[in-house]
Amino acid sequence: MTILLALILGYLLGSVPFGLVITKLAGLGDIRAIGSGNIGATNVLRTGRKDLAAATLLLDGGKGAIAVIIAYLAGWRPEVAGAAAFLGHCFPVWLKFKGGKGVATFMGTLFALHFPAGLFAGATWLGMAYVLRYSSLSALVAAAATPFVMFAMGKPAYAVAAVVMTALIFIRHKTNIVRLLSGAEPKIGANKEEAGA
Repeated sequence: MTILLALILGYLLGSVPFGLVITKLAGLGDIRAIGSGNIGATNVLRTGRKDLAAATLLLDGGKGAIAVIIAYLAGWRPEVAGAAAFLGHCFPVWLKFKGGKGVATFMGTLFALHFPAGLFAGATWLGMAYVLRYSSLSALVAAAATPFVMFAMGKPAYAVAAVVMTALIFIRHKTNIVRLLSGAEPKIGANKEEAGA
């Protein structure tokens, strides 16, 4: 029962499409009609509103963290709630299961689950992004390394949840991976369509 409650809580929190809500409230219309059609912060940034993109990033990360914290306080499985929030973001029922790529929610979930692992993932993303200038590649490398870090830190249950989220991040970034392999993926700051968050 506690696992089911954690799943429901996490999914409902994660399924709130903050990028879509924020841009509509700001009078910018439907974010799904521009750029990549994604509801994440990267696509929100294409509206030219850095403030809205930052708010989307924080809120998308925050919903994963809040799901974990509530589950922890309730005595439920926090890793289940966090993974469910991630799934809710990627497949929100309100948007016919067409959501974002989950990177921000993944990061928020990690920070709440095990802060050192969250720091590691965040630092990995920033380091890769600084050196190689590919947002999508940075996210993929950070996600791929996280389960191993969780295991090494003595958090096997959290590592399993990280494996599930990492696998889905790779699936959601399929088009980015194809572009990376072909050399067509735009770098951070390029005036081309980039991967969604």
